Amino acid sequence: MLFRILSVTATTLALAGAAMAQDQSIIVQSTTSTANSGLYDHLLPIFRDQTGIQVNVVAVGTGQAIANARNCDGDVLLVHAKSSEEEFVESGIGTARTNLMYNDFVIVGPDDDPAGVGGMTDVQDALSKIAEEGALFASRGDDSGTHKKEMLLWGDTEADPTAASGDWYRETGSGMGATLNAGIGMGAYVITDRATWISFENKQDYAVQVEGDEDLFNQYGVIPVNPEKCPSVNSDAAQTFADWLVSDAGQEAIADYEVDGQQLFFPNAPEN
Repeated sequence: MLFRILSVTATTLALAGAAMAQDQSIIVQSTTSTANSGLYDHLLPIFRDQTGIQVNVVAVGTGQAIANARNCDGDVLLVHAKSSEEEFVESGIGTARTNLMYNDFVIVGPDDDPAGVGGMTDVQDALSKIAEEGALFASRGDDSGTHKKEMLLWGDTEADPTAASGDWYRETGSGMGATLNAGIGMGAYVITDRATWISFENKQDYAVQVEGDEDLFNQYGVIPVNPEKCPSVNSDAAQTFADWLVSDAGQEAIADYEVDGQQLFFPNAPEN
């Protein structure tokens, strides 16, 4: 009888331990740039060592990441489309949005620069010139944060790129890396976040042609998913992750991440 009691107790403890281990993991629905740049490879081991929480990242375009989180397929949202993030919180699916870090967007193009935009710092003028020249331009076309930004920038010009779809304006419907590869393959200009461009290994004869406009500012935010709307989320661990990212330790870890001696993201969470 004693053996049976001990056996049942051991089994119960093992199951409890497995349940606790399961509780110590979360899913982050994320934009691709933070994953493709290698930032998570740098951050997540530090976070796990400090908290014991395993973070699993689903890296997709911002629009898809938000849609996934709306379907309760994640515990935390980390993307870069502020107006869409604010709508996510206002809808009640997210608990609160916090600024996390920033970098900027750039327009890259071939060294021969067929539209003559190299060195320009007014992004709307540069896009207008690309359209006027009918120079090839590759767009993600995927409702990602980068695509949303691109559409906002085109909206401040008199050009209608979608009317030229399939002509000089080419929509890939793909992620940033694939769009850069496609753009380089066809000799097209591409808007990309700087972190992805720095990390991108297939630059060939391409370089940054347009940069420095304040309209190219690229803000990232972090939002825990609301357990009242999504009861299955691991809200405690999600909040721990969000709090860590905006803490001094998390912000320092973000600032420390470099590729080829260049800092990719600049922390700007509100002071606690």
